[in-house]
Amino acid sequence: MSGRFSITSFHYVVVVIYASAVFGPAIAGASVRVPLRASETSLLASVVGPLLVDETSHVVVIEYEAWFGPNAVTFQGSAAMPLLQSADMQPVGGGYDSADPAVIQQHVEWMEYMGVDAALIDLSNNVSCIFNTQWFVKTYLENFNGCPAWRANYQNIRDNTANLYPAWSGLGTSLKLIPLLGGIDQNALFMDIDGETAFEKEIDCFDALMTEYPGLNVIYQGKPLMLIYLGAAQDPQQSDNPLWFQIKTLLNNHPEFQSKYTFKMAAGYLESQPSMWVTPGDPDGPEEISPQYGFWSVGDRLNTSCTYPLCPYYPTYNELVNDNGFRVENMTVAIATAGQDGWGCPNANSLPYCSDDSLRFGEDHSYATLDSFMTYARQFDPIFLIIDQFNEFMSPDEGWDANTNDDIEPANLWGAGAIDAVKQEIEKYRNH
Repeated sequence: MSGRFSITSFHYVVVVIYASAVFGPAIAGASVRVPLRASETSLLASVVGPLLVDETSHVVVIEYEAWFGPNAVTFQGSAAMPLLQSADMQPVGGGYDSADPAVIQQHVEWMEYMGVDAALIDLSNNVSCIFNTQWFVKTYLENFNGCPAWRANYQNIRDNTANLYPAWSGLGTSLKLIPLLGGIDQNALFMDIDGETAFEKEIDCFDALMTEYPGLNVIYQGKPLMLIYLGAAQDPQQSDNPLWFQIKTLLNNHPEFQSKYTFKMAAGYLESQPSMWVTPGDPDGPEEISPQYGFWSVGDRLNTSCTYPLCPYYPTYNELVNDNGFRVENMTVAIATAGQDGWGCPNANSLPYCSDDSLRFGEDHSYATLDSFMTYARQFDPIFLIIDQFNEFMSPDEGWDANTNDDIEPANLWGAGAIDAVKQEIEKYRNH
């Protein structure tokens, strides 16, 4: 398709002309495209080299979605509108196309400005609809998440995500990419007619990209890192054969995967799942995830004064034992977090806010929730600090105003303030 990246076509370096006097730091104006061939993008990636992470590292990762496009996800259901716009999105309500070279360039510029090390690229939804055969769709997915009607759109999200590898390589950025695989749906482990599961096919997809563009990988425990998103609530009983245990078993049965990649399973809202903690009970600070699970968090609540049954909320973490003692491996922070019943109570999409929300802004319009999270991040000093998130723009996860939205990308409801706040917090984190 015209103007898009592909592995076999020309790629572009986008040289951004800043207009900071008008829009604030790192807001793009015009751009100039310089064509590069695919072989040259791979050369750039090999020159930069992968990010090597060990037990002394402090890596900052931001969650990132390349979901958007006229034939993928649009912004029509979002209260917030990104400041970046693509011409091909105007007929569907505005916003940007994730395959737009100028958008990709600007996102890279903003991430570099904030000081992050890598992006966690989310391809965790509708994995079977994306990767499996038409036979599988007709057999299992006729009434599943809009598949088959939305199959082409879901596959465009896959293509947009895969496109980041040649695109970022062409830009020569030092930023890295970490895949977030889909471990949410049971059907991702159903066997397709070709003898593979969708979960295996997604690994194969990223394997091809990570092999071609090794300079974009994050190397952890000696191998390139992939994360597997399990969803929110998890069954802690291995005897129930929950999906997380089935995935663990599948990986153990595929030494060709385990020998090549480091896999970490991640879940959401672990702060409300005491059965996963080392010390279940009423929390009085961040809670350690039991080593028998070892789950990473990709989104926790933080509200130390709420009175809901599962309150108070503190972020979770897990620990590694090394020669020097213990080191926290992962912790996740956010701009804002919704409560157990969403953002609005009693009405989901309007004021008043739920009492267990943690809103974007404090009384002085400061980024109060982010500041509170980062206080714990400095205290616990994880190897991987994940920031939730750059650009989801999707309800119901994102609400009706700036306070009920955890996105960071500059948008009409909060301007460029979030990227400045994140930049300042990352600088404090690295220098503490």
